[in-house]
Amino acid sequence: MKDERNRIFARNLKAERYRKGVTQAELAERVDVSESTISLLERGLQTPSIFLVCDISKFLGIDINDLLKNIL
Repeated sequence: MKDERNRIFARNLKAERYRKGVTQAELAERVDVSESTISLLERGLQTPSIFLVCDISKFLGIDINDLLKNIL
């Protein structure tokens, strides 16, 4: 189940990042994580903390629910 949720979050994150025209490097810098962390998240290989999800949504200017859709 966790793997499925990570996969869905990965898809949501990548889609929102593309929609906003932000690179992985830009996102990583703004939320204070490494670019490899963003890459792992977008491939569904790492589970983000709720604080990181909040920071990402705030930077992208989207509701946190946009990143969590189809997970809850």
